Amino acid sequence: MLISGDMALAAPSSGFKSYVPAGQSPAEFTVKAIVLGALFGLIFGASTVYLGLRAGLTVSASIPIAVLAISVLKRLGGSTILENNIVQTIGSAGESVAGGVVFTIPALIFLTPYGPAYFNYFQITVLALAGGILGVLMMVPLRRALIVKEHGVLPYPEGAACADVLIAGERGGARAATVFQGLGIGALWKSLSWIVQIFRTAVGYSMARTGFFPNATLDVDISPEYMGVGYVIGPRIAGVMFAGGVLSWMVLLPLLSILGNYMTEPFPPIPASGLRIDQMSAAQLWSAYIRYTGAGAVLAAGLITLARTIPTIVASFRESVKDFGAGRGAATMRTERDIPLVAVVAGSALLAIVLALAPGLPTQGNFLASLLIIVFGFFFVTVSSRITGLIGSSSNPISGMTIATLILTCSLFVALGMVGDVYSPIAICVGAIVCIAAANAGATSQDLKTGYIVGATPVYQQTGLIIGVLASSLVIGLTTLYLHRVMGIGSASLPAPQATLMATIIKGLLSQNLPWGLVLVGIFISVTLELCGIHSLSFAVGSYLPIATTAPIFVGGLVRAYVEKRTGTAEESEVGAGTLFSSGLIAGGSLAGILYAVLFGRNLIPEADAVTGLIPAIHEGPAGMIAGGLLFAALAVILGRVAQRKIM
Repeated sequence: MLISGDMALAAPSSGFKSYVPAGQSPAEFTVKAIVLGALFGLIFGASTVYLGLRAGLTVSASIPIAVLAISVLKRLGGSTILENNIVQTIGSAGESVAGGVVFTIPALIFLTPYGPAYFNYFQITVLALAGGILGVLMMVPLRRALIVKEHGVLPYPEGAACADVLIAGERGGARAATVFQGLGIGALWKSLSWIVQIFRTAVGYSMARTGFFPNATLDVDISPEYMGVGYVIGPRIAGVMFAGGVLSWMVLLPLLSILGNYMTEPFPPIPASGLRIDQMSAAQLWSAYIRYTGAGAVLAAGLITLARTIPTIVASFRESVKDFGAGRGAATMRTERDIPLVAVVAGSALLAIVLALAPGLPTQGNFLASLLIIVFGFFFVTVSSRITGLIGSSSNPISGMTIATLILTCSLFVALGMVGDVYSPIAICVGAIVCIAAANAGATSQDLKTGYIVGATPVYQQTGLIIGVLASSLVIGLTTLYLHRVMGIGSASLPAPQATLMATIIKGLLSQNLPWGLVLVGIFISVTLELCGIHSLSFAVGSYLPIATTAPIFVGGLVRAYVEKRTGTAEESEVGAGTLFSSGLIAGGSLAGILYAVLFGRNLIPEADAVTGLIPAIHEGPAGMIAGGLLFAALAVILGRVAQRKIM
């Protein structure tokens, strides 16, 4: 729930003292901290690529990285709290940059005929670097206004929780063990179904298109990472997301199918197959019609979410402009040293010039695109930094900001006569860099809040974040391209829902042929929810995702609801045993998914669920469905039992 702008302008708390005083200078920006942070950035960056392409969602990696840093560095001869903080700072950059990349850049695949040519390693890496570095640089002048002056006002929940974990570092062994347990079980569970292929990867049922409830579909992908995501985001958000999936797959699809039984010709927009509605499967109907309704719902929900934060946006800009040069050159205390403002301005200008001149990019020679990147980038970096301070990174409406950027960019292009497919890659480049910058700025804000509480040196954190961007960007492109080559982005295995949404919006706006009737239905679904007092963004995202994704996420939310009811208290949202174990499930399941892609790509194993499985009796038919369901239920029981532990 967003807090009003008036509250955001309240006076900050006074008398704050960091855990490590400014007058002390323990080891901080050391080689082992940098190397370990970069390594975690690579691991969590790669796993986030997989999770983002599969589910269209990401979760913050700062807490599990902080826990792992404490454990690993203790085994490497010990460390200071500031070294542990540098590790999580560098490592968290990989997750945020990867999320921004997979939400946008794969849209190039669907922007035919010009987009696919730009979907290459150079393009992905340059855009990831530009967006990631821009997010860090543009957050630098905002640090004093948002992190320091409003310390008692903007809670930055993940950042504060991460500081709690670091301060309680002597208990890191038990916490790290919980993360490792989740990682091991997540990897084992995923491997049993995807690699060893004992169990099915999904269970569920779709009614026949000629039945009494035609094409109604309820599928459950029994991947551990989905259950982990559901537990982390909690029962309310998970339930609202699943409700969106129910609307699309259990209401709109059957309704459209029932009406389609009385149509004698294809219904506009006519699908490429040319089939009538009564001839189409549930998946074909979703692709041809329902996804436009879902796109409209996400579009409206994202813009409504941004509109609701207008007071916050205005306050942010007022404060950021006022404090842009505050303390420039005057900070002498270790805890007040930032990257110099001249480096921020010069670095941002250099990035804009590179994007306009670098060969091989769609933006080459287009200085308007570079200008839009800087203007929209600073605007949404400011918005993202403050919103994450209020509601946390996991609830940050990055999709809404990206959609708004694309709408404004495409509208300007249309007004200038820049229409047609040739401008689609340029628009997605603008949106991608702004999305990556906003995502990384939100994570940067959380990291700087953690550093402020524990007494870190800001310039070391800011430099570390840039190192994290550089390191993770090298593997993000490789992982994305490899997964696309092996599994196919846009397939059932990697639906890339966010990227397909961005492509749909761009193509429709620039070609001026969006099926506005279907889009408007989705828009007014979100409006209806808002009028009922329900924040529509989670519902809208759920309506656009496959129900096989939202259903297991809902199961994870139900497990958390059960645990909280059983214990009588709400779990500490970021540092409880359930959240740490779920973070391990997410990482383990995602890494096992990448391993499956490697083995499948080398023809060492068959495609999952394409054969009868290692043990056909528990893989195929009703028995396979029951076995898969019991497997997933067992995972829920394990998660519920672990979550009730007290970690001291």
